[in-house]
Amino acid sequence: MNNAVNNEVPGGIWSGTWVAERLGVELLGDDTLTGLLGLALRRNPKRAHLLVSNVLGKHVPQSPSVVYGHGLTLGRRVRDLLGAEEAARAVVLGYAETATGLGHSVADGVGLAPYLHSTRRPVPGVATAGGFEESHSHATSHLLLPEDPALLVGNGPLILVDDEFSTGNTVLNTIRDLHDRYPRGRYVVVALVDMRSQADAGRLEDFAREIGARVDLVAVASGTVKLPEGVLEKGQDLVARFESNALGARDCVESAATAARARPAPTDPHPAYKRVDLHWPPGLPDGGRHGFTPQHRIRLDNALPAMAARLAEALPADARRVHILGFEELMYAPLRLARELEQITDAEVRYSTTTRSPVLAVDDPGYAIRTRIAFPAHDNPADGPGERYAYNIAGAGFDAIVAVIDSTADTAELHAPDGLLAQLHAHTPQVLLAVIPSYVPEPLYVPERPPMLPEPLRGPAFSSYAPEDVGWLLQDLSDVTLEAPTEEREEAIQSGGAHYAESLPVEYQPSEQYQRLFHTALDGSAARLAQAVGAVTEIVLAERSPRPVLVSLARAGTPVGVLMRRWAQFRHGLDLPHYAVSIVRGRGIDANALRWLAAHHDPADVVFVDGWTGKGAITRELADAVKEFEVSDGVTGFDPEIAVLADPGSCVKTYGTREDFLIPSACLNSTVSGLISRTVLRADLVGPHDFHGAKFYRELAGADVSVEFLDAVAATFPEVVEAVDAQTKELLSSDRDPTWEGWAAVERISEEYGIHDVNLVKPGVGETTRVLLRRVPWKILARAGAGADLDHVRLLAEQRGVPVEEVDELPYTCVGLIHPKYTRGATGADGKAVNV
Repeated sequence: MNNAVNNEVPGGIWSGTWVAERLGVELLGDDTLTGLLGLALRRNPKRAHLLVSNVLGKHVPQSPSVVYGHGLTLGRRVRDLLGAEEAARAVVLGYAETATGLGHSVADGVGLAPYLHSTRRPVPGVATAGGFEESHSHATSHLLLPEDPALLVGNGPLILVDDEFSTGNTVLNTIRDLHDRYPRGRYVVVALVDMRSQADAGRLEDFAREIGARVDLVAVASGTVKLPEGVLEKGQDLVARFESNALGARDCVESAATAARARPAPTDPHPAYKRVDLHWPPGLPDGGRHGFTPQHRIRLDNALPAMAARLAEALPADARRVHILGFEELMYAPLRLARELEQITDAEVRYSTTTRSPVLAVDDPGYAIRTRIAFPAHDNPADGPGERYAYNIAGAGFDAIVAVIDSTADTAELHAPDGLLAQLHAHTPQVLLAVIPSYVPEPLYVPERPPMLPEPLRGPAFSSYAPEDVGWLLQDLSDVTLEAPTEEREEAIQSGGAHYAESLPVEYQPSEQYQRLFHTALDGSAARLAQAVGAVTEIVLAERSPRPVLVSLARAGTPVGVLMRRWAQFRHGLDLPHYAVSIVRGRGIDANALRWLAAHHDPADVVFVDGWTGKGAITRELADAVKEFEVSDGVTGFDPEIAVLADPGSCVKTYGTREDFLIPSACLNSTVSGLISRTVLRADLVGPHDFHGAKFYRELAGADVSVEFLDAVAATFPEVVEAVDAQTKELLSSDRDPTWEGWAAVERISEEYGIHDVNLVKPGVGETTRVLLRRVPWKILARAGAGADLDHVRLLAEQRGVPVEEVDELPYTCVGLIHPKYTRGATGADGKAVNV
């Protein structure tokens, strides 16, 4: 058997010649491609050929300096591309199993970047931060298991490292999964070879535009693989014929296995291997499965000389060719050990690793995989027992082979008569075993929680809604005095002395004139509201889930959630679950409510509901809160995209209309929201295991119009069906991506009026109404010519002595300005605003 395992043998034959001649496969591109790659055939129903890298250190034994050098150089190129500042904020992600060592090496070249690689080994107690599929791989599912849940959070560049970039599917799947969870503005894809077709290259560019991020590509060489028609079937036939006839190198492998089985078990006084204690540094991760930081690399660098010296001392004195064999995903630590050993010994050192991938071996100088050793898996894999492989080692003339594995893989199967160690011993005089402790992160400290969160509150015990209309994920604080005069609340809020959610405004009691105005507005807008309710519900059913779980943001979203539930029942016979939860600006969504929802429903079915958007602050608050919850609890699937009746600020893509019109439920407070107050979050009332709080104003039952409002809108459902269908069809076919023009308008108004605080600018009819009902208003900006939608605003403004200023080209129907320089002296005794 020929011992040459490099890409070219002395006769100058390319190690892809055998496959190219028989299948017509061609490698087109850079002149360096044939030096980097050979070809082989594999048992895979999705792709017959295998590009075999000569510099990766996986299938082909190679100098560790060459392997590490390629990764280090790629990392330095990435650092130069990003610049020092961006590189310092980057995170590197490598792909299991083939590119785990390459990704580590790239991270070393980038410099200060932490590193994580995907894994196919689930680890009990470590939460999954994501996952994706590698469609053409032998084993497709990848897990991301960082010890630090925040590792992937941030807006620095994400660097994705794989050995080859063939179609781009794996990278697209990864970025799509991670961008949904942890969006960022820049990605860099790194590979030894870029073998995409022109169409695939365009697909990546289109995808980058779709997600609004920059995606760069860095590779050592580029080209394409030209595959003739029918190559998959032809390759499979060739593999079947060779394997069934035991041709090529299979004979030598099987004879080696037979010889290994004839040897004594490892309990023999003269075992087939010798253990080497590396004295691996305590607590140092064995690789990037759970994250590997620059500080970890420094510890490894400091320990490597002593560990390599122990290996050198254990080698036979006359060893001239030594092989370091890593183990599947454990590539980096063996690579660094091999490179260090290469520096201190006169022996020729080569490096490769075992693998899960089945590849046909053919003992021909024009074929990349000359020999194959097959042995049982020895790390109790999650997908069950199976064969594993080591290529191009049998017959390669190594005087010693050092198997470097992690402690999880140091099992009875490893030491069995047909296990890896015995198989290796059939091909070398000396086998050494170096075991690195498998790193398992300490469980994150999670404060003890009650075994069960309480069930939702329901009417009539809590709220005037029917019990099936909504379940409130809140705690009842009805017996606590929380109300404070409006002017006192405003002073405390603006001075920073208190958060607005720590107290409640005194409930506004509408005058008879104002109540008449509400009923007039309801009569005039019920059908318009019903149409928006129907449209947004149909979009949710079409795009989000066929059986959504409606979760309204208390309290403005609650009447809308009930109406959406009623529409789904009216039009589709669906009985949708509906809950109300608390979200507080600056404090986030109630995490305990999310925990309850995750325990009782699929988070992917949850659709958050609100009444309308203003400038989009709650939209952003919810997105940040969901991301924070994913990090803290490891629960994924909640979509922070809010569904609203009206989106005048262009902040969301799921809405019934973008018109800024009067939604009558905005005219009142609790008396149109089931007699429930706005939500409360105060440390002395809401503990770490409690839902946020709210009050049930039973004493206001005489003025309650909550159910009347719902019934009036629902009564018009039959007459708006055709209009809803037309509006839904138009919305589904239109570009609904948010433009955030409302936020830009708010920033402009804040500066024009000298307020310099966007939190004091409340755009839209609904938000303006809230300013007049709950805060200390300064003035109201009204779009010139606005009609009946503002009748209630004008009435409230008159009652509170607030000027209404008509403005041309206002993007909203109206905007409410909270008093920007509030002190007690800025209002009269009755709380009315004073002009300044």
